[in-house]
Amino acid sequence: MSTEALIVLAIISTVIWITVSKEAIKPIKEVDRRKMITLLSAGTLTTIILTVSLFQHLLF
Repeated sequence: MSTEALIVLAIISTVIWITVSKEAIKPIKEVDRRKMITLLSAGTLTTIILTVSLFQHLLF
């Protein structure tokens, strides 16, 4: 992956995790479960992609 794509992905990942944090601090009755699951899945996926890319760049 190119450096620019990784930077964009890192920014997107950061925004997703900030949104997850804001959703998590709401009272339990106000939390939208679908939104939370979607955000957690997207955040996890972007984090895994960034981690794999980091290790590929470190190894080669």
